[in-house]
Amino acid sequence: MAAAMKTKDPAGLQQTLDRVHAATVAIGQGDPELYIRVWSRADDVSVFGAWGPCKQGWDELGRTFRWVATRFGGGDLRCEDVIVNVSGDLAYTVGYERGTMVVDGGDPQPMTIRVTHIYRMEDGEWRLVHRHGDFAPIDESAGKLD
Repeated sequence: MAAAMKTKDPAGLQQTLDRVHAATVAIGQGDPELYIRVWSRADDVSVFGAWGPCKQGWDELGRTFRWVATRFGGGDLRCEDVIVNVSGDLAYTVGYERGTMVVDGGDPQPMTIRVTHIYRMEDGEWRLVHRHGDFAPIDESAGKLD
């Protein structure tokens, strides 16, 4: 499902989102290079990863993304941006990465990661500066809300 942006594709944000989605699929196939390319190299980049690493700074993130890629052994991964919002030189997305993935050489298993990305315009191009991903817990409020 594609999300509607609050403003019309500011300075090519949709192109960047398409590149990030393709890069996410590639890292799920074990190739981190496209994903590495969509990130800022600024000192303030950060990741709160679904598999535990909370890292800051480009050197740490580059190593982390290469490690993540070694864990994946293929599968079918899809990105879904539920919310896309832009304010000036910052943008964010909230959504999911879903699929059936091979992890650590095991059998293919369903996987859903809730994802928030923050982007910053740098030298005329949107770059990722933060990712928070976690495995979606069971919704304990189901059927209990008025």
